[in-house]
Amino acid sequence: MKHTVPLKENHIFRRLYQKGKRSVSPYFAVYCRPNGRAVTRLGLTTGVKLGNAVTRNRVRRRMREIYRTHEEEFLPGYDLVIVARTQAVRAPYGEMEDSFRRSMRRLGLTAPREGGAC
Repeated sequence: MKHTVPLKENHIFRRLYQKGKRSVSPYFAVYCRPNGRAVTRLGLTTGVKLGNAVTRNRVRRRMREIYRTHEEEFLPGYDLVIVARTQAVRAPYGEMEDSFRRSMRRLGLTAPREGGAC
């Protein structure tokens, strides 16, 4: 992830939950807030309700990969927290990917496409 650093501080997670914009889908809840920096800080959350450690890590890896493959489409300079929901455990990868991209669009975090309409 070129323009992204990990978000690990608990007080920033709490601030995003309280004051950030959010978009909810069947697989994720995405919270965002501008951070005034040139990079995006990304935090991933998987709760105990999802299952054992192996299951939670699998969901976390899938979320990180979805973000990584589409990172260039998103605007830099935001704090993001992605919270996995219980349906993410058995969801097909393609559906998770579409759901995440839709959530990012709803939050206004996608960069405008270059070239415009033909």
